[in-house]
Amino acid sequence: MTLSHTDIENLAKQLQLLVRTLRTAGRNDLLLQAIGAPVLEELRLEAAKVRLSRMRITKDYHIFLTDYANREVILNPVHKAVYLLFLRHSEGIEFKFLSNYRDELLDLYLSTARNMDKKAIIESVDMLINPLNNSINEKCSRIKKTFTSMMDDYAASYYYISGHTRRHINGSSRIWYERLKIITLPRELVEWE
Repeated sequence: MTLSHTDIENLAKQLQLLVRTLRTAGRNDLLLQAIGAPVLEELRLEAAKVRLSRMRITKDYHIFLTDYANREVILNPVHKAVYLLFLRHSEGIEFKFLSNYRDELLDLYLSTARNMDKKAIIESVDMLINPLNNSINEKCSRIKKTFTSMMDDYAASYYYISGHTRRHINGSSRIWYERLKIITLPRELVEWE
């Protein structure tokens, strides 16, 4: 069934009326159920695309927001290394498994901090991957603060490292959760030189 442009516009007007009616009745729960979480996330992303900037990462790891007057995201080397690690892994990383990424994180840190003492860098990376140390949370908090100082909170939420929980059902009675940390910026907006 092919709908004409007019038919589609009429459907949108009907949907708008139904949404308004459900919201007036205080039934956002039914509205969410009708739309569905995956569609809601797609709509959220579509709404954000208008305000999201492309990101360019230079060969020497400078980060620029191309559509925000080419502003540079200023992060010190350890924060930059953490950020680039999560940017490379769009699938997300659980903090408790950060040790699996030690070599990659160390390589990024060494690349972004060329004039620092190698021993200090190694110690810092070991603190970051230690699940009993709060270092990684502190670094993520600083990264978040950097982005929220550059743009509104809604747009910034696509750029910083945030939590994402994925539910898994293993067999019939076992449920477990992945507590991923992820950067939700669409990767088509990221350009690596």
